[in-house]
Amino acid sequence: MKVFKFGGASVKDAEGVKNVLKVLETTGTSQKLVVISAMGKTTNALEEVVKDYLDTGNYNNSLQTIKEYHHQIILELFQSKEHPIFKKVSGFFQELENFLNHNRSQQYDFVYDQVVIYGELLSTSIVGEYLSSEGIRTEWLDARNCIKTDSTYRDAQVNWEETQSQITKFVKRDNLTITQGFIGSDANNFSTTLGREGSDYTAGIFAYCLNADSVTIWKDVPGVLNADPRVFQDPTLLEQISYEEAIELAFYGASVIHPKTLQPLQRKEIPLYVRSFLNLSQEGTAVKKGHTILPRIPCFIVKKNQVLISLSSLDFSFIMEDKISEIFSLFHKYQIKVDLIQNSAISFSVCVDNKFNNLEKLINQLKATFRVTYNTGVSLYTIRHFNDAAIKELEKDKKILLKQTTRETVQIVATP
Repeated sequence: MKVFKFGGASVKDAEGVKNVLKVLETTGTSQKLVVISAMGKTTNALEEVVKDYLDTGNYNNSLQTIKEYHHQIILELFQSKEHPIFKKVSGFFQELENFLNHNRSQQYDFVYDQVVIYGELLSTSIVGEYLSSEGIRTEWLDARNCIKTDSTYRDAQVNWEETQSQITKFVKRDNLTITQGFIGSDANNFSTTLGREGSDYTAGIFAYCLNADSVTIWKDVPGVLNADPRVFQDPTLLEQISYEEAIELAFYGASVIHPKTLQPLQRKEIPLYVRSFLNLSQEGTAVKKGHTILPRIPCFIVKKNQVLISLSSLDFSFIMEDKISEIFSLFHKYQIKVDLIQNSAISFSVCVDNKFNNLEKLINQLKATFRVTYNTGVSLYTIRHFNDAAIKELEKDKKILLKQTTRETVQIVATP
């Protein structure tokens, strides 16, 4: 059995959905599980619904935009307005509005997960019905029945034993199964999400539990490149990468593969392929056991909108293990992801990601114990397998706030 994953860019419009059909017809439709993300920028749009709902209670305009977007896609895909997909899509929007009308929780993370999951439910229903209308037998599977998690909303942790049991129960191996990325459910059957861009991870979870032959992530790029083409000029395709190297690249922020995706695949040595849905003749990138990076060139990664926090003790005492432990307990409390650490005897600096918007609470608590300075809106640049020329080129025209070098990696925190 093989697992495919299509991201939002691959199904952003009717032509994209038709191209998914083309990919499946070319590669075969039996014994496949297909994970599909929300269409286009739907998750972003649903985040606006959550914001409007919690800020003002008036979410009608932001929700109407999403309705119209999906309605236009299904009008282009289905000839008859009597097709069941129209009723199915309407039913999902009615479910969503019922939740918003009756919910009493003001907890952002909980509300977020109950709302944004509809992007995936809509996209998979539309794609599944379209494939069926073209003569391909499909099974639509609600991933929430399979991916069981704890209740850490927006960053749920997988209960592997229960998930394995549920996937074994629900997935029919001989068919083409369509399911959602990014979403799961907790012990109380409330919806949960696996973290932003977590659909790759969903593919890895299903592949692990199904002992799949391979996972293929279909992207709008030729494969894994040595640099993001939106940031760096003339990137080079990496034809082969080891699991270890791919995990390093993903951890440092390479956007092609979600960081958690590779761990379950590596444990069972399931190969991962990253290919272009725009050019099916290209083989893309293979991530397998034992393969080093080919070609061996520097790899550039950038994470934008980071925060550089520098701490020093108020009484000039050393920042040792006890103080560092205290600092990291606060990072954990406020869900702050640490991407870089540098410390000396009386100072401690970290570059962090504030995706849960808890920075102000963190800073206020740190100020009770430490002298705190911080810079928002900085970029964290990483070069794997660096050389002097690569560093020199990257540092050009930037204000360097922090730099750290190890055997294989250099990291630079900078402002433009």
